[in-house]
Formats: sequence, C-alpha cells, structure tokens
Amino acid sequence: MDAFLLTKLIVLLGLTPNITEVRKKKKKMAFVTTAEVCDANQDLIRSGQLRALQPSFQIYGRRQIFSGPVVTVKVFEDNGLIRQFLEEKGNGRVLVVDGGGSLRCAILGGNPVVQAQNNGWAGIIVNGCIRDVDEINGCDIGVRALASHPIKASKKGLGEQRVPLNIAGTRICDGEWLYADTDGILVSQVELSV
Repeated sequence: MDAFLLTKLIVLLGLTPNITEVRKKKKKMAFVTTAEVCDANQDLIRSGQLRALQPSFQIYGRRQIFSGPVVTVKVFEDNGLIRQFLEEKGNGRVLVVDGGGSLRCAILGGNPVVQAQNNGWAGIIVNGCIRDVDEINGCDIGVRALASHPIKASKKGLGEQRVPLNIAGTRICDGEWLYADTDGILVSQVELSV
C-alpha cells in the first residue's frame, strides 16, 4: 500500500497518524520508478514491447505516480467522447487521449477530471491542452497534458474510440499498460510486475 493511501486510510479511520510510522512504512515499500523499470527491461525495450513517450507532457493532479490498463480515444478540439468515457467506472484504468497535439483549446477541464477521480480512473494522458488547472491539481488523479489553455473545446462527440494512437513518438494501443511517474511515461504490451 503506498504512503498516500496509508495516510488516507488512517485519516478515514479517525486515527491520528504517527508521521514516523508512516515514513517507516513508506521506506519499506518497494516502489519501482519508470527509470528502474527501463534499466531492468532492456530486452523489452529493444523488442518494442516496452516504450517510453517523448518528454513533452506537463504534470498535473495530485497523483504524480499512476498506472493501469489503457483506454484510447482520438479527438480533435472536441471533448464529447472524453466526457462519455470519464462518466464510466474507471476501475484503475488510464484514459489516453490523442487530441492531435492541438494547442488552440482545452479538451479536458476540471469537471470531467473530478468525475474521473470519483469514478476510479487512475489517470488521464492528453495529447493536447487542459484548463481549470487549479481544480485539476486538487484532484487525487494523475493528469499529463501538453499545456493549459483557457478556451474550451466543442462538445459534438466526434472522434474515435479504442483505436491505436501515435503520441509523443510512441504507438499506444487500447488494452496496453501505462506507467507514469515524475521521470516519464512508459507503455507496455503486458502488465509489468513492478
């Protein structure tokens, strides 16, 4: 159990957290960084089964470290499909959105991110812009995006779902696994034991 969840559980149970004990438990945890995953899996990298996205994403949301099975969406300056997915139960999945790299408007805002957090999504990767950054940064979810932009997208619901994407020099397919931390973002064809 990670330290954040442990602390949250202690608070929910109404116990006073002993910071020294929380720190000890955190040190005992064997979190493996994306850098360590890469170092330990050179064969998977060479074969293309494990890929790193080019470092073009900003980090948003309170959860800087997240992972889960990928769900893909391809849109352009429209967030209707994104909102539909985030209304579903996330079950620890990561929504990967190819917004065509558009920097002309935000395709994700605070309300859908709050909904994603409440529905159990682990994270959202946006190849495009977001808005309502302060609200998103208050959410317990991982979000990566190219930038923020104040103009909102249309809501026509146009786009494709569960299709292969090419984002940041990397092909990402529905059902693959995504691992993100402050070092970067990895995509694997199979779930890694980290």
